[in-house]
Amino acid sequence: MTDQTQRKRRPVSPAEAALRRLAAPIAPALRRAGWLSAVSECLWAGQAAVAALAIGGLVSGQAVLSPVAAALVFLALAAVRAGLDALAGRLAQRAANRLVADVRLQLTSAAARQTPRADRPAPAELASLAAEKAVMLAPWAARYQPAMTRARIVPVVLLALTAYFSWAAAIVLFVAGPLIPVFMALVGMAAKEASERQMSEIGSLNVLLADRIAAIADLRLLGAEARAGADLATASDGLHQRTMKVLAVAFLSSTVLELFSALGVAMVAVYVGFALLGEIRFGAWGGPLSVEAGIFLLMIAPEFFQPLRDLAAAWHDRVSAQAVAEEIGEAQRAIAASGTILGHGAAAEPLPPAPFGWRGLTVRPGPEAPPLHFPDAVVAPGGALGIKGPSGAGKTTLLAALGGLIRAESGEIRWGDVVLDDGTADRIRAGIGWLPQTPRFIDAPLSEALTLGRPGDLAAALRAARAEDIIAALPGGLSARLGDLGGGVSGGEARRLMIARAHHAGARLILADEPTADLDPDTADAVLAGLMTLRDTGAALIVASHDPRVLAAMEQVLEIAPHGTDTEAEAAQ
Repeated sequence: MTDQTQRKRRPVSPAEAALRRLAAPIAPALRRAGWLSAVSECLWAGQAAVAALAIGGLVSGQAVLSPVAAALVFLALAAVRAGLDALAGRLAQRAANRLVADVRLQLTSAAARQTPRADRPAPAELASLAAEKAVMLAPWAARYQPAMTRARIVPVVLLALTAYFSWAAAIVLFVAGPLIPVFMALVGMAAKEASERQMSEIGSLNVLLADRIAAIADLRLLGAEARAGADLATASDGLHQRTMKVLAVAFLSSTVLELFSALGVAMVAVYVGFALLGEIRFGAWGGPLSVEAGIFLLMIAPEFFQPLRDLAAAWHDRVSAQAVAEEIGEAQRAIAASGTILGHGAAAEPLPPAPFGWRGLTVRPGPEAPPLHFPDAVVAPGGALGIKGPSGAGKTTLLAALGGLIRAESGEIRWGDVVLDDGTADRIRAGIGWLPQTPRFIDAPLSEALTLGRPGDLAAALRAARAEDIIAALPGGLSARLGDLGGGVSGGEARRLMIARAHHAGARLILADEPTADLDPDTADAVLAGLMTLRDTGAALIVASHDPRVLAAMEQVLEIAPHGTDTEAEAAQ
């Protein structure tokens, strides 16, 4: 393509460009669907011609086509049109479903590799975007795109057929037709703004709802349930008002369209009527308008406006899809800017046991935060390294970097002779058991949440983690679903279940973040015993903790001073 051609191309808005990028994989299918639906609409001209010949023959007494033959041809063309419409609809709907599925996969895949230090998009915003808003792309693909193709082809074909019989009727259609897109564009400006405000309100309501649900226990303790309910009611009313404004704009555009299309059809009907009565003697080529031509024009005039009516009906779908596409683009840019974890998140074979250590490590806990410098350390298979330091010193940041969840600014992390990088992270992580301070569970039966589909002896893992009594107390046992945050079990019980998961996976390195925090002494002892059992199997332990009992159980302790200043590792007594 030459530079001159590029300069002549119509400029595209950022929202439209974002929508086209998302829809690029399904563009060929949408074009096929649009052309099939356009051919179907154009076949109406054939049906109209057959009907006009039959009726005109009956009126004049000189039948060119018998009523029976005309009926058979009319029905055959109707069957062909129905088949083409069904095929076009199926193609468009499949393409729409694929678009939604692809967008959801892109968002969730990118978010799954997003670094833990990222602060946006918020989980509730991302969930709303992938679950609710992405669906709004489907009507644009299934309805608007085929309607746009029909609007570009069918009116031109029917206008040419009209002009063949009557230049006067063609002028009426030529003048009335363009008025519809003009007013659609004017209404579309208001619709875009209203739709963008509605999308923003949906995201805000989801964030607010997720925040209030997460804090429901605190709200009850503070007696703030009524205030929280009032906030949700206010946000819900705001969304209702935005939605009603969007609907008002949609009805306005439909009303404008119906007005101009009705006027155009009425003017053609008036012209044909007076021409057949002999009151108007101009407008046809080379003589008066025939009955057959008049009936034909009356039958195709409404069809001239039908693609434009379909386009107007789907115009709001385009506006909504553009708003969603722009928001998806912003979310993808935010995810990319926040950084990604090392590796690709793919399944991999774990590396054989080997010493694990780091040297000259510098990590930035946040995009704008100063870098933290960590002292060097090595832990051998079956060894135990404790990490202590005041809150904010960077213990959690260090663990995240060791797991490849945060990219180091400098230095290196090694599993034996293998350096942690994008090419090796998946294999290194496959041998790591991660015990966060707040355990998380997938939405599945507990047996699946603990095994993650891997074979092995789950009963033995539960015994090693001292978690058998937890399963026995749960309604449904291993069939129970705990939810994301482990609803139905205490914090200590959730951590013991995480230890059981590490046992079952045969993890060779355990990264534990404050495993006994906020636990009573008996529960803390059970968690610590589960960790020590993991070490006895040959797994290396790296445990960040404030708990003196945990640190005393470690073979060596690495102290991190405030702001990541280096200190020496000290041997635990």
